[in-house]
Amino acid sequence: MARTALILVEGHRGNGPLHVQAAQRLGLHPITLAANPAQYDYLAEKGLEAIRVDTDNLEALIRECSQLRATYDIAGITGFAGDDESVPATVGKLCRYFDLPGPNPASMERCCDKFVQRQVLAEADVPIPGYRVAANATEVESFAAEIGLPVILKPALGSGSIGVRLCRNVKELAEHTTYLLGGKHIWRSSPRILVEEFAQGPHYTIDIMGNEIIGIGLLDFCRPPHFVYRECTYPAVVTDDERDRIADVSQSCLRALGLGWGPTNIELRWTKRGPVIIEVNPRLPGSPGPELVQLAYGVDLVTEHIKLVIGAEWNLHRRHLQTATARFLVPDRDGTLSRTDGNSLAAAVPGVAEVKFYIEPKTQIIRKGDYRDCIGHVIAASPCPAETEAMVQRAVDLIDSSITPFPKLSE
Repeated sequence: MARTALILVEGHRGNGPLHVQAAQRLGLHPITLAANPAQYDYLAEKGLEAIRVDTDNLEALIRECSQLRATYDIAGITGFAGDDESVPATVGKLCRYFDLPGPNPASMERCCDKFVQRQVLAEADVPIPGYRVAANATEVESFAAEIGLPVILKPALGSGSIGVRLCRNVKELAEHTTYLLGGKHIWRSSPRILVEEFAQGPHYTIDIMGNEIIGIGLLDFCRPPHFVYRECTYPAVVTDDERDRIADVSQSCLRALGLGWGPTNIELRWTKRGPVIIEVNPRLPGSPGPELVQLAYGVDLVTEHIKLVIGAEWNLHRRHLQTATARFLVPDRDGTLSRTDGNSLAAAVPGVAEVKFYIEPKTQIIRKGDYRDCIGHVIAASPCPAETEAMVQRAVDLIDSSITPFPKLSE
């Protein structure tokens, strides 16, 4: 009898292992199709089956899956966006080709292009920041003047805050425009820069499965002008009115973009005019988001998502409610991570669920101003928000990591 396989298109540093573990618990054999499987360390570490294939080439993926069907019963196909937000649309097309449960490719494509997403939401009267799309430095300067500084500059395609910056004055605007258009930023298509109004206020992350809101978290960032995560807490402390308005605007996003199958992660800011949508992602939040949701609500987003992918019945029932917080470990300088001590002491703090470094000692650190700057996290959970925050801080204080600056070049 053929083994039952789950196909994973590309991988993910955090969510990849979670999907592998959940698939195996469900009796599935995970197979990763990736352009460069070697970039996902967990595949080799766990001896997982991985196949090198051009994941930008739909025909190549269809051929590979067709060949796998000679050996395996393919129960479902899913994948990870990573730095490439086109993967969800590709997954949707694969699912349709093989008549498997999956997302609507057109809806995925509307979401992955931030400019198109903005247009669709605006047409549906969903509150979004003022925006323009620019193709050159002259247009960036002109649109920023129209909107009014400060503005956010970001690539129309991409994720993880790569290439995203708050520009507070003309100098910062010119510097980041030069960075984006001067060859340092890698474009997967013709350069298009979103020039956006800076929506100011608390930043919330909303996790939805199907049409059901599972949780609302609060995101905090390190110092501007970059958007590097500092902390994330579920559930966010909001009033009943704020919760209702967040739910209403989230449902409006789903309707406008044609979502409602599988996971959706929405980010918004609560401004003087109420909730303003920052972005809608037709996927699970990146790790440690799923871990925080499970600790806070008792809902395993990854497992329930896989159940949907293979056509099984999911269970989104909340089993408990407590406060779960992740504090991200972000270096304050470039250099070489020489050591990390105190991890076991931090992990032994009551209420701490995980202490994790993403990189090993001797790794060189060059900060980029996006998600890649986070080198680890500490997660804690308890029934009390203040206690959870204290647990996280106590654990972080016990971690002693040292970064040796790069030697200065002799003049």
